[in-house]
Amino acid sequence: METAELLKKVRRIEIKTRGLSSNIFAGQYHSAFKGRGMAFSEVREYQYGDDIRDIDWNVTARFNKPYVKVFEEERELTVMLLIDVSGSLEFGTVKQLKKDMVTEIAATLAFSAIQNNDKIGMIFFSDRIEKFIPPKKGRKHILYIIRELLDFQPQSRRTDIGQAVRYLTNVMKRRCTAFMISDFIDQACFRNALTIANRKHDIVAIQVYDKRVAELPAVGLMKVKDAETGHEQWIDTSSAAVRRTHQEWWRTKQIDLNETFNKSHVDSVSVRTDQDYVKALLNLFAKRN
Repeated sequence: METAELLKKVRRIEIKTRGLSSNIFAGQYHSAFKGRGMAFSEVREYQYGDDIRDIDWNVTARFNKPYVKVFEEERELTVMLLIDVSGSLEFGTVKQLKKDMVTEIAATLAFSAIQNNDKIGMIFFSDRIEKFIPPKKGRKHILYIIRELLDFQPQSRRTDIGQAVRYLTNVMKRRCTAFMISDFIDQACFRNALTIANRKHDIVAIQVYDKRVAELPAVGLMKVKDAETGHEQWIDTSSAAVRRTHQEWWRTKQIDLNETFNKSHVDSVSVRTDQDYVKALLNLFAKRN
Protein backbone atom coordinates (compact mmCIF):
# COMPACT_ATOMS: atom_id res chain seq x y z
CA MET A 1 0.00 0.00 0.00
CA GLU A 2 1.32 3.46 -0.94
CA THR A 3 2.40 5.58 2.07
CA ALA A 4 -0.02 8.45 1.32
CA GLU A 5 -2.95 6.06 0.87
CA LEU A 6 -2.00 4.18 4.04
CA LEU A 7 -1.82 7.39 6.11
CA LYS A 8 -5.24 8.43 4.78
CA LYS A 9 -6.69 5.08 5.83
CA VAL A 10 -5.03 5.31 9.26
CA ARG A 11 -6.55 8.76 9.73
CA ARG A 12 -10.05 7.54 8.71
CA ILE A 13 -9.87 4.61 11.11
CA GLU A 14 -8.58 6.89 13.89
CA ILE A 15 -11.42 9.42 13.47
CA LYS A 16 -14.12 6.72 13.46
CA THR A 17 -12.80 4.44 16.19
CA ARG A 18 -11.52 7.15 18.54
CA GLY A 19 -14.97 8.75 18.40
CA LEU A 20 -16.62 5.44 19.28
CA SER A 21 -14.20 4.92 22.17
CA SER A 22 -14.82 8.41 23.57
CA ASN A 23 -18.57 8.61 23.17
CA ILE A 24 -19.81 5.06 23.58
CA PHE A 25 -17.29 2.81 25.25
CA ALA A 26 -15.60 5.06 27.81
CA GLY A 27 -17.60 4.00 30.89
CA GLN A 28 -18.49 0.48 29.75
CA TYR A 29 -14.91 -0.51 28.95
CA HIS A 30 -13.69 0.95 32.25
CA SER A 31 -16.15 -1.06 34.36
CA ALA A 32 -16.02 -4.27 32.29
CA PHE A 33 -12.23 -4.60 32.40
CA LYS A 34 -11.15 -3.54 35.86
CA GLY A 35 -7.58 -3.94 37.00
CA ARG A 36 -7.10 -7.32 38.62
CA GLY A 37 -4.04 -6.42 40.73
CA MET A 38 -3.85 -4.57 44.04
CA ALA A 39 -1.69 -1.49 44.57
CA PHE A 40 -0.49 -0.04 47.91
CA SER A 41 -2.48 3.06 48.86
CA GLU A 42 -1.74 4.13 52.49
CA VAL A 43 -1.27 2.94 56.08
CA ARG A 44 -3.76 3.29 58.92
CA GLU A 45 -4.08 2.06 62.49
CA TYR A 46 -4.90 -1.59 62.95
CA GLN A 47 -8.61 -2.30 63.55
CA TYR A 48 -10.17 -5.44 64.94
CA GLY A 49 -10.70 -7.92 62.11
CA ASP A 50 -7.85 -6.68 59.90
CA ASP A 51 -5.62 -9.35 58.38
CA ILE A 52 -2.39 -9.50 60.41
CA ARG A 53 -0.51 -10.23 57.16
CA ASP A 54 -1.19 -6.60 56.16
CA ILE A 55 0.63 -5.18 59.20
CA ASP A 56 3.39 -2.75 58.22
CA TRP A 57 6.07 -3.67 60.75
CA ASN A 58 8.29 -0.64 60.05
CA VAL A 59 5.50 1.86 60.76
CA THR A 60 4.29 -0.24 63.73
CA ALA A 61 7.79 -0.15 65.28
CA ARG A 62 8.04 3.62 64.73
CA PHE A 63 4.74 4.44 66.47
CA ASN A 64 4.68 1.58 68.99
CA LYS A 65 1.20 0.51 67.90
CA PRO A 66 0.04 -1.67 65.00
CA TYR A 67 -0.52 -0.15 61.56
CA VAL A 68 -1.74 -1.98 58.45
CA LYS A 69 -1.16 -1.36 54.75
CA VAL A 70 -4.27 -0.43 52.80
CA PHE A 71 -4.46 -1.62 49.19
CA GLU A 72 -6.74 -0.54 46.39
CA GLU A 73 -7.54 -2.12 43.07
CA GLU A 74 -5.13 -1.17 40.32
CA ARG A 75 -7.06 0.58 37.56
CA GLU A 76 -4.31 0.33 34.98
CA LEU A 77 -4.35 -2.74 32.73
CA THR A 78 -2.07 -4.27 30.19
CA VAL A 79 -4.20 -5.08 27.14
CA MET A 80 -3.09 -7.45 24.38
CA LEU A 81 -4.79 -7.79 21.01
CA LEU A 82 -4.40 -11.25 19.45
CA ILE A 83 -5.17 -10.71 15.78
CA ASP A 84 -5.76 -13.55 13.32
CA VAL A 85 -4.07 -12.66 10.01
CA SER A 86 -4.62 -16.01 8.25
CA GLY A 87 -6.01 -16.28 4.70
CA SER A 88 -9.63 -16.91 5.72
CA LEU A 89 -9.92 -13.32 7.01
CA GLU A 90 -9.61 -12.03 3.42
CA PHE A 91 -13.23 -12.94 2.72
CA GLY A 92 -16.38 -10.87 2.58
CA THR A 93 -19.55 -10.97 0.49
CA VAL A 94 -21.93 -8.37 1.86
CA LYS A 95 -20.54 -5.19 3.38
CA GLN A 96 -16.81 -5.60 4.05
CA LEU A 97 -14.02 -8.14 4.41
CA LYS A 98 -13.67 -9.90 7.77
CA LYS A 99 -10.18 -8.38 7.91
CA ASP A 100 -11.61 -4.83 7.69
CA MET A 101 -13.99 -5.42 10.58
CA VAL A 102 -11.20 -6.99 12.66
CA THR A 103 -9.12 -3.83 12.07
CA GLU A 104 -11.95 -1.51 13.19
CA ILE A 105 -12.74 -3.55 16.31
CA ALA A 106 -9.05 -3.75 17.26
CA ALA A 107 -8.57 0.01 16.76
CA THR A 108 -11.70 0.80 18.81
CA LEU A 109 -10.45 -1.39 21.68
CA ALA A 110 -6.99 0.20 21.41
CA PHE A 111 -8.38 3.73 21.79
CA SER A 112 -10.63 2.57 24.65
CA ALA A 113 -7.53 1.18 26.37
CA ILE A 114 -5.45 4.34 26.14
CA GLN A 115 -8.38 6.46 27.38
CA ASN A 116 -8.29 4.23 30.45
CA ASN A 117 -4.52 4.85 30.70
CA ASP A 118 -3.80 1.21 29.85
CA LYS A 119 -0.82 -0.17 27.99
CA ILE A 120 -1.64 -1.99 24.77
CA GLY A 121 0.29 -4.50 22.69
CA MET A 122 -0.43 -6.88 19.85
CA ILE A 123 0.25 -10.38 18.59
CA PHE A 124 -0.39 -11.13 14.91
CA PHE A 125 -0.82 -14.86 14.34
CA SER A 126 -1.50 -17.35 11.55
CA ASP A 127 -0.20 -20.88 12.13
CA ARG A 128 2.85 -19.14 13.56
CA ILE A 129 3.55 -15.96 15.51
CA GLU A 130 3.83 -13.41 12.73
CA LYS A 131 4.64 -10.35 14.85
CA PHE A 132 4.74 -9.30 18.51
CA ILE A 133 4.34 -5.63 19.46
CA PRO A 134 5.14 -5.14 23.18
CA PRO A 135 2.56 -3.16 25.19
CA LYS A 136 3.06 0.60 25.50
CA LYS A 137 0.95 3.71 26.05
CA GLY A 138 0.24 6.75 23.90
CA ARG A 139 -1.38 7.89 20.66
CA LYS A 140 1.80 7.43 18.61
CA HIS A 141 1.90 3.76 19.64
CA ILE A 142 -1.80 3.31 18.78
CA LEU A 143 -1.28 4.81 15.31
CA TYR A 144 1.63 2.41 14.76
CA ILE A 145 -0.69 -0.48 15.71
CA ILE A 146 -3.42 0.74 13.30
CA ARG A 147 -0.85 1.10 10.51
CA GLU A 148 0.28 -2.49 11.08
CA LEU A 149 -3.34 -3.71 11.14
CA LEU A 150 -3.95 -2.11 7.74
CA ASP A 151 -0.71 -3.01 6.01
CA PHE A 152 0.68 -6.17 7.61
CA GLN A 153 1.52 -9.02 5.21
CA PRO A 154 1.65 -12.44 6.93
CA GLN A 155 4.11 -15.14 5.89
CA SER A 156 1.54 -17.93 6.23
CA ARG A 157 -2.14 -18.23 5.27
CA ARG A 158 -3.01 -21.05 7.70
CA THR A 159 -4.32 -20.89 11.29
CA ASP A 160 -3.15 -22.28 14.64
CA ILE A 161 -5.05 -20.63 17.50
CA GLY A 162 -3.54 -22.99 20.09
CA GLN A 163 -0.05 -21.77 19.28
CA ALA A 164 -1.14 -18.11 19.60
CA VAL A 165 -2.58 -18.56 23.11
CA ARG A 166 0.43 -20.66 24.22
CA TYR A 167 2.69 -17.83 23.05
CA LEU A 168 0.60 -15.32 25.04
CA THR A 169 0.96 -17.49 28.17
CA ASN A 170 4.74 -17.58 27.76
CA VAL A 171 5.54 -14.05 26.57
CA MET A 172 3.35 -12.08 29.02
CA LYS A 173 4.80 -12.58 32.49
CA ARG A 174 2.20 -10.48 34.32
CA ARG A 175 -1.57 -10.86 34.04
CA CYS A 176 -3.17 -9.02 31.13
CA THR A 177 -6.54 -8.68 29.43
CA ALA A 178 -6.31 -10.23 25.96
CA PHE A 179 -8.84 -9.73 23.15
CA MET A 180 -8.54 -12.53 20.60
CA ILE A 181 -10.16 -11.44 17.32
CA SER A 182 -10.58 -14.17 14.72
CA ASP A 183 -13.10 -16.10 12.63
CA PHE A 184 -11.99 -19.14 14.68
CA ILE A 185 -11.85 -21.35 11.60
CA ASP A 186 -9.22 -23.81 12.81
CA GLN A 187 -9.15 -27.55 12.24
CA ALA A 188 -7.19 -28.27 15.42
CA CYS A 189 -8.61 -28.23 18.96
CA PHE A 190 -7.29 -25.35 21.06
CA ARG A 191 -9.44 -25.78 24.20
CA ASN A 192 -6.62 -27.00 26.45
CA ALA A 193 -4.26 -24.17 25.47
CA LEU A 194 -7.07 -21.61 25.93
CA THR A 195 -7.99 -22.95 29.38
CA ILE A 196 -4.36 -22.74 30.58
CA ALA A 197 -3.92 -19.22 29.13
CA ASN A 198 -7.17 -17.98 30.70
CA ARG A 199 -6.06 -19.12 34.16
CA LYS A 200 -3.13 -16.73 33.94
CA HIS A 201 -4.75 -13.97 31.88
CA ASP A 202 -8.24 -12.59 31.24
CA ILE A 203 -9.04 -13.68 27.67
CA VAL A 204 -12.00 -12.40 25.67
CA ALA A 205 -12.91 -13.93 22.28
CA ILE A 206 -14.46 -11.89 19.47
CA GLN A 207 -15.57 -13.94 16.48
CA VAL A 208 -15.97 -12.13 13.15
CA TYR A 209 -17.77 -14.12 10.44
CA ASP A 210 -19.46 -13.63 7.07
CA LYS A 211 -23.16 -14.28 6.36
CA ARG A 212 -22.30 -16.54 3.40
CA VAL A 213 -20.14 -18.83 5.54
CA ALA A 214 -23.15 -19.49 7.76
CA GLU A 215 -25.69 -19.80 4.94
CA LEU A 216 -25.11 -20.54 1.24
CA PRO A 217 -27.19 -18.60 -1.31
CA ALA A 218 -29.09 -20.59 -3.97
CA VAL A 219 -27.20 -19.34 -7.05
CA GLY A 220 -26.49 -22.60 -8.91
CA LEU A 221 -22.96 -23.88 -9.54
CA MET A 222 -20.38 -22.05 -7.45
CA LYS A 223 -16.60 -22.41 -7.38
CA VAL A 224 -15.31 -22.20 -3.81
CA LYS A 225 -11.71 -21.88 -2.70
CA ASP A 226 -10.18 -22.54 0.71
CA ALA A 227 -8.26 -19.31 1.35
CA GLU A 228 -5.80 -21.10 3.64
CA THR A 229 -4.99 -24.26 1.66
CA GLY A 230 -5.78 -23.04 -1.88
CA HIS A 231 -8.03 -26.08 -2.51
CA GLU A 232 -10.81 -25.37 -5.04
CA GLN A 233 -14.04 -27.21 -5.83
CA TRP A 234 -17.40 -26.68 -7.50
CA ILE A 235 -20.60 -27.00 -5.46
CA ASP A 236 -24.21 -26.92 -6.61
CA THR A 237 -25.91 -24.35 -4.38
CA SER A 238 -29.26 -24.87 -6.12
CA SER A 239 -29.43 -28.20 -4.24
CA ALA A 240 -31.40 -27.83 -0.99
CA ALA A 241 -29.48 -30.84 0.41
CA VAL A 242 -26.12 -29.14 -0.25
CA ARG A 243 -27.27 -25.93 1.42
CA ARG A 244 -28.70 -27.87 4.37
CA THR A 245 -25.47 -29.88 4.82
CA HIS A 246 -23.43 -26.67 4.81
CA GLN A 247 -25.77 -25.02 7.32
CA GLU A 248 -25.53 -28.07 9.58
CA TRP A 249 -21.72 -27.97 9.35
CA TRP A 250 -21.74 -24.32 10.46
CA ARG A 251 -24.23 -24.95 13.28
CA THR A 252 -22.15 -27.88 14.63
CA LYS A 253 -18.97 -25.80 14.39
CA GLN A 254 -20.55 -22.93 16.36
CA ILE A 255 -21.83 -25.31 19.07
CA ASP A 256 -18.30 -26.77 19.43
CA LEU A 257 -16.75 -23.29 19.53
CA ASN A 258 -19.18 -22.02 22.18
CA GLU A 259 -18.53 -25.16 24.22
CA THR A 260 -14.78 -24.48 24.00
CA PHE A 261 -15.30 -20.92 25.29
CA ASN A 262 -17.65 -22.06 28.08
CA LYS A 263 -15.35 -24.87 29.26
CA SER A 264 -12.36 -22.49 29.17
CA HIS A 265 -14.38 -19.80 31.07
CA VAL A 266 -13.69 -17.31 28.26
CA ASP A 267 -16.23 -14.55 27.58
CA SER A 268 -17.09 -14.35 23.90
CA VAL A 269 -19.21 -12.57 21.31
CA SER A 270 -19.89 -13.22 17.60
CA VAL A 271 -20.42 -10.46 15.07
CA ARG A 272 -21.28 -10.75 11.38
CA THR A 273 -19.57 -8.49 8.84
CA ASP A 274 -22.91 -6.94 7.79
CA GLN A 275 -23.93 -6.24 11.39
CA ASP A 276 -23.09 -3.49 13.88
CA TYR A 277 -20.02 -4.45 15.89
CA VAL A 278 -20.70 -1.58 18.32
CA LYS A 279 -23.81 -3.39 19.60
CA ALA A 280 -21.86 -6.66 19.86
CA LEU A 281 -19.09 -5.04 21.92
CA LEU A 282 -21.59 -3.30 24.22
CA ASN A 283 -23.30 -6.67 24.80
CA LEU A 284 -19.92 -8.18 25.63
CA PHE A 285 -19.13 -5.40 28.10
CA ALA A 286 -22.58 -5.72 29.71
CA LYS A 287 -22.04 -9.48 30.15
CA ARG A 288 -18.95 -8.77 32.26
CA ASN A 289 -20.52 -6.21 34.62
